[in-house]
Amino acid sequence: MAAITLAVLVVVIAAVASALLVPGADHRSAAGDGKGVRGLPATTGGAPQHAPPRHRIPAPPPTAAVPDSIQHQPETPGRNVNITIDDGPDPVWTPQVLHVLDEHHVHATFCMIGPQAKAHPALVKEVVARGHRLCDHTVHHDTGMDKKPMAYQSAEILDALDMIQEASGGARVYYYRAPGGAFTPPSRALAAQHGMRPLGWNIDTKDFGRPGVNAILTTMKDEIHNGPTILFHDGGGNRGQTVQALDKALTWLKGQGYGFSFPKVD
Repeated sequence: MAAITLAVLVVVIAAVASALLVPGADHRSAAGDGKGVRGLPATTGGAPQHAPPRHRIPAPPPTAAVPDSIQHQPETPGRNVNITIDDGPDPVWTPQVLHVLDEHHVHATFCMIGPQAKAHPALVKEVVARGHRLCDHTVHHDTGMDKKPMAYQSAEILDALDMIQEASGGARVYYYRAPGGAFTPPSRALAAQHGMRPLGWNIDTKDFGRPGVNAILTTMKDEIHNGPTILFHDGGGNRGQTVQALDKALTWLKGQGYGFSFPKVD
């Protein structure tokens, strides 16, 4: 009896092994859709034909369009100014500007040159981490770009946008500031379609020319009646005077009863 049982068992095992070794055996799901269990690729001989695709992080949804008029006003009503910092980030001067802003508990808008952002991504991330906002200031800072074809203007704006967003790890770029104010209606519309409000300024402190700390401060005081958006620089050369003048300017503005805001986006 034991011999018969053993013989039957051997026959069963042989039959199962034969079925598993049949070439082209179909192991697809019952639906016949070419997929295995839970949508995995169809298998032959128990091994996947292709490795599953690498997981990809989905792209963030596009930013909604904003108005294309040039903005100067603060988003917080009242006696407030907008501090804007252009032409960085710079590995020497941007950290010093950030320190001054931290000391005064003030947030600012940093208008960045695309290649500078690409070269210093850690600085871009630091700007965002400290609560400041980003602004697209083009690729080449071409103050004559408004006289050039729209294809050129578009590349200047959108290539810089890509560089800044990549350097920041995907942070929003809130504004677009044309170098030297070289806006055109089509370039403003393009920026606005990508969620960047065109951003002007009311007070150029003239710090870029390094006229002296007191001269920078005097220019700001003399022009404060022009409007709320104030322009400083953290790139384009030695910005030691700017760092000192910014510290004094923030102290003076607070003493005059001014608060601090970001430029209005919507």
